Amino acid sequence: MQTKYLPLVATVVVFSALYIFGGLMFESFFSVRVLTNLFNDNAFLIVAAVGLTLVIISGGIDLSVGAMIACVGVSVSVMIEHYHFHPLLAFAVVLVIATAFGSLMGYLIDAYDLPPFIVTLAGMFFLRGLSLVISLESVPISHSFYDAISDFSIDLPDNGSITVSTLILIAVVGIFTLIAHYTPFGRHIYAIGGSESSSVLLGIPVNKTKIMVYATSSFLAALAGILFTFYTFSGYALSAMGLELDAIASAVIGGTLLSGGVGYVIGTLFGVLIQGTIQTIITFDGTLNSWWTKIIIGVLLFFFILIQKIISSGVINKIASKAKA
Repeated sequence: MQTKYLPLVATVVVFSALYIFGGLMFESFFSVRVLTNLFNDNAFLIVAAVGLTLVIISGGIDLSVGAMIACVGVSVSVMIEHYHFHPLLAFAVVLVIATAFGSLMGYLIDAYDLPPFIVTLAGMFFLRGLSLVISLESVPISHSFYDAISDFSIDLPDNGSITVSTLILIAVVGIFTLIAHYTPFGRHIYAIGGSESSSVLLGIPVNKTKIMVYATSSFLAALAGILFTFYTFSGYALSAMGLELDAIASAVIGGTLLSGGVGYVIGTLFGVLIQGTIQTIITFDGTLNSWWTKIIIGVLLFFFILIQKIISSGVINKIASKAKA
């Protein structure tokens, strides 16, 4: 097995171990309902984290993800409740604007050689402030379309169910796994993350790819914001605070190198599921504070960064070579 796959394998192993631990500790933890709820409850985070994974693979970062989710939630809520937009029209509007906003950030980063951290941080402040300008209060959504979305589910044995949000996240993970590994756009992302200067010499359209990467991240963040409104039936300017950090942690735990060039969409999926499993175990226990989720994720994040450092330094390859000799 190639060493670059070790973080991904470690992620799957950690998720399996946590899930088995939960099943051994608590009755009904192995139920289909608990498993499907992991996807239903974390669909918006998974979708946002997929977009952020592509950005990190390209060697960048996007700190505007959480603010984008909040801004989309508030915007959609206000358009539906105050201006009587049909939800589908509201969705189309915010997705187009979000994609344009991401393209603008990508253009500024590429054209003026600005640090992605600074540009997307500015984007985060702008979107969060815009959310507060749109509405200081939580805006509840009451529309027949949302009722229909809430009522729809694919029933499974043992009280399990697959919601619309889960169906969308499955589609997103599948589509962007194919894009990342089997399209020129995906190969360009990996190449730029590996070495931007070499990518220029190879004739890869670095400028276009960077803009498309940030546009994709913002598009998926906006889609995550729509899924979040399915989950909460409201929009609130202060929602999703710090969610971008959860998305970054999920990508890193899933095997994505912060330095760029290596990463896996499917790994990010398992990274989010690890966070969801920890939270579910804490909920089942009933005696632990929810902040333990953050503590455990911090430990896991340190562990996976250490693994990445060991792999990038070539220690494993050196040990393997000595063993063969």
